[in-house]
Amino acid sequence: MENRKVMVTGATGYVALYVVKELLDRGFTVHATVRDPDKGERTKALRSLGETLPKDKLILFKADLLDPASFKAPMEDCEIVIHTASPFIQKVKDPQNDLIKPALEGTRNVLETVNKVPSVKRVVLTSSVAAILGDGADVEFTKEGIFTEEYWNKTSDVNHQPYSYSKKLAEEEAWKINREQKRWDLVVINPSLVIGPGISPHATSESFNLIRQLGDGSMKSGLPDFCIGVVDVRDVAKAHVEAAVRPEAEGRHIVSATEKTFMEMTQTLRAKYGDRFAFPSRVLPKWLVWLVAPLAGFKRKMISRNVGHPWKLDNSKSISALGLTYRSFDTSLIEMFQQMIDSGLVKPRK
Repeated sequence: MENRKVMVTGATGYVALYVVKELLDRGFTVHATVRDPDKGERTKALRSLGETLPKDKLILFKADLLDPASFKAPMEDCEIVIHTASPFIQKVKDPQNDLIKPALEGTRNVLETVNKVPSVKRVVLTSSVAAILGDGADVEFTKEGIFTEEYWNKTSDVNHQPYSYSKKLAEEEAWKINREQKRWDLVVINPSLVIGPGISPHATSESFNLIRQLGDGSMKSGLPDFCIGVVDVRDVAKAHVEAAVRPEAEGRHIVSATEKTFMEMTQTLRAKYGDRFAFPSRVLPKWLVWLVAPLAGFKRKMISRNVGHPWKLDNSKSISALGLTYRSFDTSLIEMFQQMIDSGLVKPRK
């Protein structure tokens, strides 16, 4: 069992809660940063992870991504920093302030604090495959039609796929700060769409919105032909901890179990639940999706560069270097959807 101290940022997040659980299960002491430790409902799931442990094994600290001084206290005496905090919102009115600023400045503030805390030896950063590719059409830039860790997203910007752009900028900044010193090393996790049940059934990750909409009637008129990489949240958490504890771990790691279209996701749910829910039954033609995209809050360029473009991600490094064994997609999705049913987020047809 481990007995080292680890700081985890954004500890009430969907992935971060499982990272904290994995660390506590292995014996680590966790310094968890949250926006407001006094907000009982927001921190309830996080606090529950430490209920059966000594009080000093899980300590909550108040910290804000845009406050550079707020990470010094929680980071003191920690050997490892796992930086998961970053906004994941697809539809925003002000991408610069809502996505890019907190992602970029937050990463900078955390890592510049690392430079001031001599106990830290390793940083694990939660990035995304969005830092590797911006659109499915980016496959044209790959050598064999497969995205690997060597590629960087070169097509996103503040107006087109701003979330992907924020992840790319934040990871680039992390590598820049890392290269400017020699005391601590950086290991990066690049997950695809994260699915699976949350430790909190009311997780706010964008992936919950997508899966909920497959069953609540929002998409009953039909689905766009989107393909995306998917991975279980528990596998992503394990990847973070393995990246923290394996001395030989280095570089970036695509963490993704498989690739699925929205219709394949729906078919998995229909095979389990039949017609109890308002699952979509057809794939919409691309021209129609392109035409109505603005009405749904999407830009036509995003539709053009993603609908009908298959993904293929190379996850071999995560398997060989981090020892991951990926869970079944069907099991992950069904457990996630069942949790939504149990918590009342998705209701059967009347």
